[in-house]
Amino acid sequence: MKMNPLGCTGIEVSEFCLGTMTFGTQTPEADAHVQIDTALDGGINFVDAAEMYPVNPLKHENVGRTEEIIGNWFAKSGRRAEVVMATKHSGEGFMGARNGAPISSATIPEAVEGSLRRLQTDYIDLYQLHWPNRGSYMFRQNWRFDPSGQNRADTLSHIEDALGALQREVEKGRIRAIGLSNESAWGTAQWLRISDELGLPRMATIQNEYSLLCRMYDTDLAELSINEDVRLLAFSPLATGLLSGKYQHGRVPDGSRMSIVDNLGGRKTPRVFDAVDAYLAIAQRHGLDPVQMAMAFTLQRPFICASIFGATRQDQLEHILKGVDVRLSDEVLAEIDDAHRAHPMPY
Repeated sequence: MKMNPLGCTGIEVSEFCLGTMTFGTQTPEADAHVQIDTALDGGINFVDAAEMYPVNPLKHENVGRTEEIIGNWFAKSGRRAEVVMATKHSGEGFMGARNGAPISSATIPEAVEGSLRRLQTDYIDLYQLHWPNRGSYMFRQNWRFDPSGQNRADTLSHIEDALGALQREVEKGRIRAIGLSNESAWGTAQWLRISDELGLPRMATIQNEYSLLCRMYDTDLAELSINEDVRLLAFSPLATGLLSGKYQHGRVPDGSRMSIVDNLGGRKTPRVFDAVDAYLAIAQRHGLDPVQMAMAFTLQRPFICASIFGATRQDQLEHILKGVDVRLSDEVLAEIDDAHRAHPMPY
């Protein structure tokens, strides 16, 4: 398993990261524990969660259950030291945590304390802000940017306030490093500028959606990642399973995400299945497994730190792990670019 630096933190993480957002809904606790064991035995040391998980479906009564399941595994296995544990503070408007309060110096200690308690640990390796208070381009909101609710002075004041609170958590030893999620280039640049000017903790990573079907990161954020050493943690590298081909021709497998969330969070569109066909054809021409090709594509981008995948079932996890050494040829990458030009932004 290839290891990459987690920004400038001195922490090394596996380029495959186990995502856990189905732990407690689609993936029962016993199966989740087997998955963590399998991932670690396969060379993965990086596990990502969030206080709002599990999803599929998202229910307020389930909030925190994923972290509890991981915490029970830590307690049972005694393998906490083998894991780089990442989790997230929910953003403004999520009513399942703190009644939708925005991220602030008041909410950060409470949120950290809750995650530590559920995870049954005394430290979090990477603590991320799940989405910005001012809103996000992510989750299919990129088509209709609305700046009417933004105030630059308020945003910059919030960043300074939050960084101060995160500094205090670092000083207490409760978190080791910090990161962003669902952020823009401008937003990330402001977090970095203020931390550098005031000597506060620096964002190490940014966790945004990235896959063959979702390549918003390829422009401004890609350049920022390289020049500022804030690398991408790519979520949904398989585009919620679309890139496996399992949803082609109207198929909806029992227990799959589409059987629970019909539109896949806005990813199910009239154009997406033709785009998937194009990538499936590339994989077939070159004797590649489409899932492993999709993962390898994300990992060969110059701005990547790790790719976060989820597996509802154990056999899916084992299948993904078989592709840890897959690297795509220049010919395959050129065909992927051609397909992207023919099918840009399918959702």
